[in-house]
Amino acid sequence: MYIELEYGKLNYEKSGSGPPVILLHGWGANIGAMSPIQRGLEGDFTVYSLDLPGFGDSEEPPEQWGIADYCDVLRDFIDKLSIENPILIGHSFGGRMSIYYTATYGGVHKVILVDSAGIKPKRKFSYHVKVSTYKAAKKMLKLPGLKHREEELLQKLKGKFGSADYKGTSGIMQQTMVKVVNEDLQHLMPDMKCPVLLIFGEQDTATPVSDGKRMEELIPDAGLVVLNQAGHYAYLDQPQQFQAVIHSFLEKDKRSRT
Repeated sequence: MYIELEYGKLNYEKSGSGPPVILLHGWGANIGAMSPIQRGLEGDFTVYSLDLPGFGDSEEPPEQWGIADYCDVLRDFIDKLSIENPILIGHSFGGRMSIYYTATYGGVHKVILVDSAGIKPKRKFSYHVKVSTYKAAKKMLKLPGLKHREEELLQKLKGKFGSADYKGTSGIMQQTMVKVVNEDLQHLMPDMKCPVLLIFGEQDTATPVSDGKRMEELIPDAGLVVLNQAGHYAYLDQPQQFQAVIHSFLEKDKRSRT
């Protein structure tokens, strides 16, 4: 179903009954990616799963956005539907949103961060070489002899040097991705004033367990669970373990808030 928000039209699904849970997917994904979590919770909770702006069936942002802009949309969604004290469950980029929203706006009952982004990665030397090469090549496109082919050649450069996620988007969403992945949220983590469960895959290379350990140090009321033989999609790699962990974390809410 759709809801008209200040930014535009946002697609979401709602199922179940009980205390409210909001699911926020990762970059490049959509509602479908979170459906296993939704099905596992809808028996005890009212679950809202969002297609974030620019993904699934939701409209794209009108311009380059940062994490604050995405959280403004989440706040608008929560206000429009009169959702009180939701539980936020965010995977990867959705975790980044959950951190910013909780620390900035509050009014969140609990947070579950799954293979969450939010800590700016330390870049290897090879990365800096690649970026420098890209920037130098981009400057060369300004030369008089190449000016008429600038757009064509720029797309080829992006294809050669861009990440898989970057290549999978275009235009405004590429610009937005560049902005959000460079936002480090460590300074906000001490301001998360609610219980936080961190779940990371042991083999996650996109958001490694070391990020989870750092978040556990910075967030006042946080606990980390590492799932063995799981990668960046820990909730898909180890679904039974994942469901057991989150249901244990939310057990008291089923009793006291329903």
